[in-house]
Amino acid sequence: VQLQASGGGLVQTGGSLRLSCAASERTFSSYNMGWFRQAPGKEREFVVAITWSGGTTYYADSVKGRFTISRDNSKNTLYLQMNSLKPEDTAVYYCAAGGSIVGLRGIRPNYWGQGTRVTVSS
Repeated sequence: VQLQASGGGLVQTGGSLRLSCAASERTFSSYNMGWFRQAPGKEREFVVAITWSGGTTYYADSVKGRFTISRDNSKNTLYLQMNSLKPEDTAVYYCAAGGSIVGLRGIRPNYWGQGTRVTVSS
C-alpha cells in the first residue's frame, strides 16, 4: 500500500495542525495504522497507533492529551489532530501501515509513507 502524508507546516507554540495520510488501496481498512516522528539528530519514535477498526488507540506519553488519531476507512485516510503544540514536537512526521499494534509501537510497520515536516516555533 502507498501512503501519502500531508498537512505539515510551521506553527507557533500552542497552535494546532491536522495531518492526513491517504492510502492508495481499499485494504487500508484492514491495517492497523500509526504515526511516527523523527526530530533532527534523533531516532524515529512512535507517536500513536490505531487499530484497523478505529476502536482502540495507543499514545506515546509525550503526546497523550494533546494529539488525537482517527481514521475514515470509507476515505482510506488516517488523521492526526495535534493541539497545544510545543517546540519539542518539531519533527518530520510519518504515517505507516500494517503489522500488529505491538509491531507498530516497536516501530516495525509493514509500510512507510513519506514524511511531512512539522515545525513549532517558540
